[in-house]
Amino acid sequence: QVQLVESGGGLVQPGGSLRLSCAASGFTFSSYWMYWVRQAPGKARELVATISAGGGTIHANAVKGRFTISRDNAKNTLYLRMNSLQPEDTAVYYCAAGSGLLSEANISPDYWGQGTQVTVSS
Repeated sequence: QVQLVESGGGLVQPGGSLRLSCAASGFTFSSYWMYWVRQAPGKARELVATISAGGGTIHANAVKGRFTISRDNAKNTLYLRMNSLQPEDTAVYYCAAGSGLLSEANISPDYWGQGTQVTVSS
């Protein structure tokens, strides 16, 4: 069955860095578009970054220049490098897989991971 397992979250001080990983199995990873989606308490889900099957990337304006999405198809793994973290980046971060661009208004990928908590606080 399809599995997306995130890791790498935790508590970090403002200005710090983290790298999230997502190990994928049960589907042809290299053929899928992959996404990082976050949800802060009391807020709607937010599409953070997208990477196409061919490696093209899109980052939300809120994280552009600070976060970088990447993938390693040989390892079936998705990454999110997060630098210059701020308290407003605090959220549960989800890895997801799908077949194209997602609508910001209705984020509905084919598969979801269970999420990993990122907390930015001093």
